[in-house]
Amino acid sequence: MQSIAYDELKSDSAVKLIKEKSSFTIIGLSGKMSDAVDLIEEQIEKEGYSCRIYTYGRVAAAGGSFFGGITGLLGAASAIGMVAHNLATYDPDFEIAKHIVDNKLVVSYEK
Repeated sequence: MQSIAYDELKSDSAVKLIKEKSSFTIIGLSGKMSDAVDLIEEQIEKEGYSCRIYTYGRVAAAGGSFFGGITGLLGAASAIGMVAHNLATYDPDFEIAKHIVDNKLVVSYEK
């Protein structure tokens, strides 16, 4: 999988990869993850594709919080929110996974 730097998002590099329906990683975000998500989502939609954005590892975190009390309620609410989001973005062309710990985005072509 090809990697591109945050600085390359405004060049034709990302657009070229999207047009080629390639999967790629965006690295070097250092506090610019929200900006990077906005830019890549805009570029994907500009090319006529749909996308789903999610936080990598969120399902595991929600699943682990079902063990009772207020944490269990928050885990259930989180799971319901994820299901609603997945239905609203059903069958996307691209998925954008936010890897918070690794400070990167993984853009995957899904079709």
